[in-house]
Amino acid sequence: MFTIQQIDGAHAKVKTGADFPKYIQEIKELGVTAFDFLVSNGVEVYYGEEPFKTNSPAKYDPLNINENLNAQQFAKELKEHQDGKTDFPYFVKMCAINGIASWKVDLEEYTCTYFDLEGEEVLQEEIPGE
Repeated sequence: MFTIQQIDGAHAKVKTGADFPKYIQEIKELGVTAFDFLVSNGVEVYYGEEPFKTNSPAKYDPLNINENLNAQQFAKELKEHQDGKTDFPYFVKMCAINGIASWKVDLEEYTCTYFDLEGEEVLQEEIPGE
């Protein structure tokens, strides 16, 4: 199975949201089937073939997630990030400000789903590139 070090190596190549599809393809080849990202501290939970699961450590000091969801502003800034206009640290802070608490990437369905603090789905997108 894969390791957090292998995933970190793939993630190190990501400079903007435009690089995300290549990253997804690379970690899928490692055996990742899905992962969750927690905006509050950067912890990632990676899933492989059942029952394999591994967590990354927290990546930064805790961020407060805005209780008031601003889905319209989030969608606008997500598009800018995907167009390569912002880096990942900015994107994470923007998620917190706009009330996005986490996201789940499903590498079998090729979707990325964003959730608010209540765990309610805010937006689901298809990931380009397969």
